[in-house]
Amino acid sequence: MLRLGRREFDAYEPVIMAIVNRTPDSFYDRGATFLDEPALARVEQAVAEGAAIIDIGGVKAGPGEEVSAAEEARRTVGFVAEVRRRFPDVIISVDTWRASVGEAVCEAGADLLNDAWGGVDPGLAEVAARYRVGLVCTHAGGAEPRTRPHRVTYEDVMADILRVTVGLAERAVALGVPRESVLIDPGHDFGKNTRHSLEATRRLGEMVETGWPVLVSLSNKDFVGETLDKPVKERVVGTLATTAVSAWLGAQVYRVHEVGETRQVLDMVASIAGHRPPAVARRGLA
Repeated sequence: MLRLGRREFDAYEPVIMAIVNRTPDSFYDRGATFLDEPALARVEQAVAEGAAIIDIGGVKAGPGEEVSAAEEARRTVGFVAEVRRRFPDVIISVDTWRASVGEAVCEAGADLLNDAWGGVDPGLAEVAARYRVGLVCTHAGGAEPRTRPHRVTYEDVMADILRVTVGLAERAVALGVPRESVLIDPGHDFGKNTRHSLEATRRLGEMVETGWPVLVSLSNKDFVGETLDKPVKERVVGTLATTAVSAWLGAQVYRVHEVGETRQVLDMVASIAGHRPPAVARRGLA
């Protein structure tokens, strides 16, 4: 059982986490949801299309202009409070590696802290424990926030992913984070080259076998672009293919830009796997 905010999800229930970037320089939407009203419209659309989680980020993942903790909080805290007011049942996640920002967004109503940089600030898990909110434990290969991998190597990339993510998850629970609210994430592209991310996808079942719910953040990433030699705006098909494979292997939460398309992929895979009945079943029965 996965429990986040007011919601509970069984083991075979796929969950969509919609990305809402409060940044002027995000790699995909180029600041389309930096201002409040477009961002709130994005939340409304994502919820209508089937997203259970809204993931709010105040700092671009890649290199760029320096964003202080105070500026990150300015971009996210008030917005979290407004989303909480308008959408009381939605699960609010905040993509941050900083404990100080985590504290502020939890005060504003966040349900989940999405630590994409692998516990670089160990205080973030302590914040999650204190507020009894969820935590995403990600493998980033020891990379510093907002850096790109350079000639990174692993003897066994999945062994390293398991060592780091399970270790972070166990620490979080020991600190007091509810076990049913902890997820692990292989961290596609983070501290990895394209071959590493492909192998992490191919071996995703090994993460599922740990018993921790697995979150994947695949949407339009560089490993998809390099695999197919496609620019950012032409990676949706590759993303959805990777989503289908990840669903078949047992991932549960999907951090995405295209909510409606992802919902259809996840529903189709769930029906093939026998976990979901067809929405309509008239063929051959009339």
